[in-house]
Amino acid sequence: MKNGKLLGVHKPVIGMIHVDALPGTPKYKGDVENIINRAVKEAMTYKNSGIDAIAIENMHDLPYLKINVGPEIISLMSIIGREVKKTSQLQCGIQILAGANKEALAAAHSAGMDFIRSEGFVFAHIADEGVMESDAGELLRYRKQIGAEDILIFTDIKKKHSSHSVTSDIDVVETAKAAEFFLSDGVILTGTSTGQETDIDELKKVGNVVNIPVLIGSGLTADNIENYFSAADAFIIGSYFKQGGYWQNEVDADRVEALMNKINKLR
Repeated sequence: MKNGKLLGVHKPVIGMIHVDALPGTPKYKGDVENIINRAVKEAMTYKNSGIDAIAIENMHDLPYLKINVGPEIISLMSIIGREVKKTSQLQCGIQILAGANKEALAAAHSAGMDFIRSEGFVFAHIADEGVMESDAGELLRYRKQIGAEDILIFTDIKKKHSSHSVTSDIDVVETAKAAEFFLSDGVILTGTSTGQETDIDELKKVGNVVNIPVLIGSGLTADNIENYFSAADAFIIGSYFKQGGYWQNEVDADRVEALMNKINKLR
């Protein structure tokens, strides 16, 4: 994507809602209603602070299961997604950790959401949870089968919190080209872990060779956004938008407004 609009906006900022620990997970506190209400509250904080889009993620469900997360997770994420979308009236997306891409797509379809974030789309890698196999063929066939072709699939490449030693002879540019060839709707580049900056040189190289959107998935702040603005098509921001810049805290309206003010000037 070159100089166009993604999610209806030129270079959109996607604010992350890390929903509270869900039923059955070690940190679950036994109050589903509170989980939903907090997510909706954060969605409205984002909206009132000028955000372009929102994504929800079950990041508090530590330690993560690999792919088979359980119906209790999928159903509640779908409900949360529906409430966040209905209340905010913004473009909304979802990721279900870890690697539950079909499940995220099903939840997004039921909730009327607009995109998912997928890990393991092309090339296997070793994540915290074990070996993640690629699933592009299965995932896109499933999207076709359930009539969810209007839901975009943004795909992580050389994903953070993972080892890529098995594919070390395939660089991030070739990985991005493979994702495009396998019909990804956009590739996501990250730092090595949550909150770590994305490599600007890798970002530019990928942007020069693919014709699909290139998103940044970690490490953005109000201090460094200008360095990345011209090289990326969209910005997924979680940690910086939270109180104290820490992902586990609540959304800080002042931080959102400060960064969005910078973004709007750059636009």
